[in-house]
Amino acid sequence: MSLEQALNDDERLAQLDLEQLKQLVGLVEYDASGDPFPVSGWDALVWVVGNATQTAHFHQSAFGMELVAYSGPETGNRDHLAYVLQSGAARFVVTGAYDPSSALADHHRKHGDGIVDIALSVPDVDRCIAHAAAQGATVLEQPHDVSDEFGTVRLGAIATYGDTRHTLVDRSRYTGPYLPGYVERRSTYVKRDGAPRRLFQAVDHVVGNVELGAMDRWVEFYNRVMGFTNMAEFVGEDIATDYSALMSKVVANGNHRVKFPLNEPAIGRKKSQIDEYLEFYGGPGAQHVALATNDILTTVDALRAEGIEFLATPDSYYEDPELRARIGEVRAPIEELQERGVLVDRDEDGYLLQIFTKPLGDRPTVFFELIERHGSLGFGIGNFKALFEAIEREQRKRGNF
Repeated sequence: MSLEQALNDDERLAQLDLEQLKQLVGLVEYDASGDPFPVSGWDALVWVVGNATQTAHFHQSAFGMELVAYSGPETGNRDHLAYVLQSGAARFVVTGAYDPSSALADHHRKHGDGIVDIALSVPDVDRCIAHAAAQGATVLEQPHDVSDEFGTVRLGAIATYGDTRHTLVDRSRYTGPYLPGYVERRSTYVKRDGAPRRLFQAVDHVVGNVELGAMDRWVEFYNRVMGFTNMAEFVGEDIATDYSALMSKVVANGNHRVKFPLNEPAIGRKKSQIDEYLEFYGGPGAQHVALATNDILTTVDALRAEGIEFLATPDSYYEDPELRARIGEVRAPIEELQERGVLVDRDEDGYLLQIFTKPLGDRPTVFFELIERHGSLGFGIGNFKALFEAIEREQRKRGNF
């Protein structure tokens, strides 16, 4: 599978060419001929929330996403409401229970707002499910077709950490707005004059938090079941503060289009951010989504204008002479990064800019990262201590530290 073939229809429709995707999300070349579980990219991030109607509006008004499809009682779905939102190649499906007895209501009662399904685009659902089953994975849905007047989608699903799942999707024979059972839907919401066309262009990575002692088991799961390779490992002082610590390993599919950092808590003097997440989410789950943007400064300004709050970075971070010497020249003056609280890191391949929101919902669980890559394939290891200290300050305010 060439990188050109890895471009899915949504990326083409979002007018993202190969070079743009390489910069946005760090694509690399790979030979898929021996891959037992070839993954083309992300299909959708499916959320369960307490109020899908209001959350869909929030993602439009605050994060600049566009409503493209809908399912609910008006379309014959008496169980739940679902809104499909897009920004460039990124697709979110926001679901909420319509029927009080819906399984989604039980899921939300346990976990709060969060991601239930990290759906992946694959060229051969049957091949992937057969390999996963042979490797001992729990198959939640056997390969099957769903069809309507727009064509046919092939689907299957496997279980992963906690209550999270991966639905595998082949929509190569489908031209509808999302899936059968959904209708095209546009919003009457109107963006502010002068608002950017979109604030982010793609999903870069999704971070999963698992319980103490489970990280290596899930890394091995992605290696064995899905053919993912190990991309990075963060342990020890690199990923600790004076009070708390965690361990993290990153797995990725062959072309690095899909990247999963997996975190577990480590022993520290205080409760780590992973401990807090596991407590308030009610178990393992997706902690944050990194959204790729080609202009992080404009995006941060637009999000702040809509009331989105970010973790604060102290001035001492930007005034550190070691930081300035390490990062060298980047596309924006340090003073502009400092004004917005944007972090910067450099490795042997280039540099990246990143910033993290505060939790999006009522519980201190899921949040967003914004990332702008300039050659770097990493995750900002040089910023880990500053980031974790910022998270600890918020934990202390919440009384969870």
